[in-house]
Amino acid sequence: MNSNVENTSAKLDTAKLCLALFIAIAALFGFYFYADQSLLYRVLGLLGLAGVSIAIALQTEKGHQVWNYFHDAQLEVRKVVWPTKQETVQTTLIVFVMVVLVAIILWLLDMFLGWAIGLLMGYGG
Repeated sequence: MNSNVENTSAKLDTAKLCLALFIAIAALFGFYFYADQSLLYRVLGLLGLAGVSIAIALQTEKGHQVWNYFHDAQLEVRKVVWPTKQETVQTTLIVFVMVVLVAIILWLLDMFLGWAIGLLMGYGG
């Protein structure tokens, strides 16, 4: 009996997701189909139907999972310890210095290899 309930629930969730997708596609189609209408009305219609589509999708198990994922992500962002301005400036300067140093090293390596290849090929000398 439990299997029948889960199967019916899964079918209903699939139907809800299909309906939400259909509404979203219809909203996009309507936005472009009624291009001669006022942009304000088209945007309001698009946003309204997008809201209805999201509301329907959130009524499914997958919708709840997505909602919980974003809620958990928001909680994790609050836990982040952001660097101070001084730490950010110091780290940025270190990165710039390292980029310049690596660029100089690669430039010298390129010049040396170019000279060596030219010498082997008989172009230098």
